[in-house]
Amino acid sequence: MNLSHGRCSAGLPLLALLLCGFGAPVRHTLNNPVIVTAAPRYDAVAGLRGGERFPQGAQLLLVKDGTAAPLVEGFAATADASVSFNAGRVLFAGKKAASDPWAIWELTLGDSSVRKLIAGATDVVRPMYLPGERLVYARLSPDGFRMEAAGLDGKNVLPLSYTPGSALPDDVLADGRILFESGFPLGSGKTPEMFLVYSDGSGLESYRCDHGTARWGGRQMASGDVVFTHGASLARFTSPLAHEVRVAAPQAEYAGGIAESESGEWLVSARTSTAANYALEIWKPGTQELRRMYARPGEDLVEPEFLASRQRPNKHPSALHEWGYANLLALDARVSREGGLMAAPAAVRVQALDAAGHSTELGTAPVEADGSFFVRTPADRPIRFALLDAHGTVLRQEHGWFWARRGEQRICVGCHTGPERASENRVPEVLLRSTDPANLTGAGTAPNVEGH
Repeated sequence: MNLSHGRCSAGLPLLALLLCGFGAPVRHTLNNPVIVTAAPRYDAVAGLRGGERFPQGAQLLLVKDGTAAPLVEGFAATADASVSFNAGRVLFAGKKAASDPWAIWELTLGDSSVRKLIAGATDVVRPMYLPGERLVYARLSPDGFRMEAAGLDGKNVLPLSYTPGSALPDDVLADGRILFESGFPLGSGKTPEMFLVYSDGSGLESYRCDHGTARWGGRQMASGDVVFTHGASLARFTSPLAHEVRVAAPQAEYAGGIAESESGEWLVSARTSTAANYALEIWKPGTQELRRMYARPGEDLVEPEFLASRQRPNKHPSALHEWGYANLLALDARVSREGGLMAAPAAVRVQALDAAGHSTELGTAPVEADGSFFVRTPADRPIRFALLDAHGTVLRQEHGWFWARRGEQRICVGCHTGPERASENRVPEVLLRSTDPANLTGAGTAPNVEGH
């Protein structure tokens, strides 16, 4: 039944029954075919627990002119379609046999050939095309899904995430960054949240700092905004604002992963309640009606993808080095969206997780009067900061974890400041004192690198 219809009463004439939607359903179409995952049951956030999003299996369908057919044959299960930039190929997760782990495959539409790209002893899911004939995906590890990138030949595998807990890609943005979802606080929390990282694993950051409400299933629209779901509502991140903005969509349960048509209409996966199945609905922003495109009794239809060419994202030029550590500069650790500190910070402490998941302290470094500090930290390991006063008391600390890549050099404004704040345009006092970072790698004195 169309979500905009009201309830029907028993005993009405046939005409009234048809108007209420109990006759042949009216289906609306869009210009391009759609690839969608059909599953008896879909758990949108199970992957963040390291679980199975399709516990009863799944099948990719090609929907065109109101009819659907399997996208590929000969698989026990298929899901997670990603269409190439020229619309000639499709990445997907698939199982040849029901007992197999998920692997990454590529379908060439011209000749219907299929080849396996990425596999292993555990599930590999959520593939997406990257520029330069590469892809990003998530591989199941003992503590959740970890993101990796690789060539389309399956070679040159590069880990992209380094914290405990799951990280699953949602989209590849126009600027080349990967939008992914994980638990907040990162590496320790369970509330779904969205983050950004470059295709070499560097530049990790929260998309926005107004954390608290679960949000997932983000996709970038033609406007550059990122639209996502809270489940019972939609919201968006837009460039001018440092917080999310509500999307005035019709009341429904939304699965996320919205596809935008060339005409600006949104193809959404929605349902009337948590007890119903997700169907494909068309929504024109600014209206209050969902128009049914396609539904299947007893199955959720999720993760729609238009089978159409699209803009190729920018290719990120990596500036990493094989140094084994990262240099991190804070311009003013006193600045925070959480408000002022009770006392001036005198030192910063760095903690890291070891291979067994135990937290270890790597040492402290001074914080200058202007709030700046410059430290060298371990690379490719979970780390976090704590600010201390002159007596060693913690003034503010991170409750989650983050990482820095090998040879990464990062500058941050302050302590969880958000993108709306900036420090004064002056040379940080820590660099006036010394251009050598304090060594907090936990491995003795690191070799100095000329110019850093």
